[in-house]
Amino acid sequence: MANLKYIFISGGVISGIGKGITSASISLLLKSGGYTVAPIKFEGYLNIDAGTINPIEHGDPFLCEDGTEADMDIGSYEKFLNEDMGRDNFVTMGQIYQRIIERERRFEYNGEDVEAIHITDEIIDRINKLARKSQANIVVVELGGTAGEYWNVFYYEAARMLALKNPGDVIHVHVSYVPNPPHLGEPKTKPTQLSVRTLNSMGIQPDFIVARSELVLDQRRKDRFALFCNMHPEDIISNPDLPSIYEIPLVLHKQGLDGRILKKLRLPPSKKIDLTGWEKLVAKIKAKKSRTVEIAIVGKYFGTGEYQLRDSYAALFDAIDHAATYHNIAVKTRWIDAEKVERYGPNIIAKPDGIIVPIGWGERGAEGMINTANYARIAKIPYLGLCYGMQLAVVAFARNALGWPDANTEENDKKTKHNVIHLMPAQSAIMKRRAYGGTMRLGHWDAIVKKGTLAGSLYDTYNGYLNKKSGLTSERHRHRYEFNDEFVREFEKNGLIISARSSIERLAEIIELSPSLHPFYLGTQGHPEYKSRPLRPHPIFLGFLKACT
Repeated sequence: MANLKYIFISGGVISGIGKGITSASISLLLKSGGYTVAPIKFEGYLNIDAGTINPIEHGDPFLCEDGTEADMDIGSYEKFLNEDMGRDNFVTMGQIYQRIIERERRFEYNGEDVEAIHITDEIIDRINKLARKSQANIVVVELGGTAGEYWNVFYYEAARMLALKNPGDVIHVHVSYVPNPPHLGEPKTKPTQLSVRTLNSMGIQPDFIVARSELVLDQRRKDRFALFCNMHPEDIISNPDLPSIYEIPLVLHKQGLDGRILKKLRLPPSKKIDLTGWEKLVAKIKAKKSRTVEIAIVGKYFGTGEYQLRDSYAALFDAIDHAATYHNIAVKTRWIDAEKVERYGPNIIAKPDGIIVPIGWGERGAEGMINTANYARIAKIPYLGLCYGMQLAVVAFARNALGWPDANTEENDKKTKHNVIHLMPAQSAIMKRRAYGGTMRLGHWDAIVKKGTLAGSLYDTYNGYLNKKSGLTSERHRHRYEFNDEFVREFEKNGLIISARSSIERLAEIIELSPSLHPFYLGTQGHPEYKSRPLRPHPIFLGFLKACT
């Protein structure tokens, strides 16, 4: 494609080093300079999407507006660029193989041997398809995993081939870890040297190294990188640990990374970049906070061996941070395993300023979540239930306020007489075939928010997520089970309010308790955490944190 430029971003030494944030930061800087930028993430695994991956294995799947269940880095693109991403921005090796096999079965290769070159061709086609659709000047291509992993070698080969066919239009940014062993007292460059050598062995010479480290990289380390990696010292960019990821674009810009990228791509320098909004955000994040609130998050995906994994609920923590910055408060989160609540009782939750029960699936830990929802109701602690947290709050209310001890979700008890949460009828046959992937109510769903309710006041007060003319809002969904309207009269008679319903199917979207029963008790079937952005926090989180103060 004429005039199209490509930036490949790879990782070295360890995974999770920050390629996604680096990709998002570079995209933001180039966009702020007047260029149209389209980011895309390539993953090496054979899953078709991230929806069937245990969040403990790979972090919280990010849910897009179009229903794509993607990698967390897609969420970073959305938050930094303030743009919706979708299926064209996220590719797995499973999708690549599936597409090639489907084409082979339809005889689209005209009897040729289907070989590795067809894989690289498909990868390049995906990149160019995104560029055409978004009319981008620059495509930022993030390669999942690290250099040297056998499962993503085709992505690197595609990068090499594009650079060969389009000299001067392709650059390669290598994000690598620079460890600082305490017993040595100095940063070590050797791991990155070996990582760059791996790139060289695949025919790729990086144009930039973004060095991730605990501290700012000194000139000696930059000089050693330049010497042993065949680069200029000014192309070694320091990316130290910072209090907030939203400071990273400012740090990269201060070192002139975006200007040097444009120069190497033979593009005119940017007009004066306006990062005022971003600078104000960072200043507010760093500002002294008016007070601290404690939020207990009772979930089931925190544990990984002897460690706790923040990434399992990455979008949730981001949404909390966005709202906290808006209110100028500090938030201390306490992570509680739902199975421990089930085992030891809700008293282990103690008296936090607020309680969140987030997304989840299946029976494990569900009783602990139900006990948590009931505990928050009785103790009058602000409660926010997200998807499963909403469903199990309905179960808790049915058991403890309506007197139906057998009440449950059909997901966990198919024989209950009070299936207050039930399977969507159209899904029953699909579920019997164990066809789980991509069978849910996914993506954005319009809903009518009832005026005079807590939800209505939140969307009205913190405008931007509600169409005032139509009264419609839209949230992203990722679930199969729904509130069972067969029981709605009993619920409403006892103070549980359906404050939002989908505009077409009339499915319950948001439930809440009457203000006479509770100061803030709200559950949403949708996922507001995936729509929240640093410069535009979500109304539900803004309202929840205000209630917590």
